[in-house]
Amino acid sequence: MTAIIAMTWKELLRKRVMLLTLLMTIIFLLAFWFVAQTIGARLHETTDKTSINYLIGSFTMGSVTLTLGFFFGAFVVAFLSIFSSFSVISGEAEQGVLQALLPRPVPRWHWYLGRWIGYVSLGIGYAALLFVSILWITNYHSRVPSDMVSLIKSFVLFASIVPMLVSVSMLGSCLFSALGNGVFMTMLYGAGWLGGMIEKVGGIARLDEDAVKPLTTIAGLMSLAMPTESLQHRMLSEMFSLTELQGITGLDSALGPFGIGQVPSNSFLIYAACYTLAAIGAGLFMFNRKDF
Repeated sequence: MTAIIAMTWKELLRKRVMLLTLLMTIIFLLAFWFVAQTIGARLHETTDKTSINYLIGSFTMGSVTLTLGFFFGAFVVAFLSIFSSFSVISGEAEQGVLQALLPRPVPRWHWYLGRWIGYVSLGIGYAALLFVSILWITNYHSRVPSDMVSLIKSFVLFASIVPMLVSVSMLGSCLFSALGNGVFMTMLYGAGWLGGMIEKVGGIARLDEDAVKPLTTIAGLMSLAMPTESLQHRMLSEMFSLTELQGITGLDSALGPFGIGQVPSNSFLIYAACYTLAAIGAGLFMFNRKDF
């Protein structure tokens, strides 16, 4: 299995997937630097750095900056997870790679889990790099008070979309062609993102209950189909201790459509974990039964 994990890493480097991702990340972080600088410039207008208004303003501006950074950062991590693994089975079967490898004395589940661990480990490593970079840029221009426990919880939730998307993508690769799976995964991820946006817009618009109820139902079904966006809501809530501070800072009203929205419960986190495990189990089952 170790050899398969190393082969996965080498393959991503050989295809320059990571190189292109890192180049685009540099461009993204440069743009984010200027955004954070622009937002943080408002704090320099305050002369009294010890006033309560300055502390609340610093927290709010830092929270706005972090939310914008992670809003776009989640897209980068998600698409790296999807497009690195969407053709791992169907694509290699079409090229004849699997036919050459599987007859060797390597259990199929070793190959499948080796591939999964390779994609997930690289994705989580990249998520850690992006997470630390966004935090550092934000703290340079405006400070957000947060303890280490909150940061660890936030990173675990931020990176949890990697194993989820890789698991579903590899399962889809057992069922669809490489192109079909790429389209399917993009639309599935987009459905989960749209569900989160519907929740936010419904809350901002303050529609009456009869209008909000069908929107909430649709958004809930989309979140169940792909829980990644809801996990990001919980990640930001943990980072900002939203339960205690939302009433003071009015963070969601300041962010508008980029707000945190409805925060999922612990039961939803259990569902998301079961969702990932079910995708891994179904993928292993389909791969073992698949005829190449």
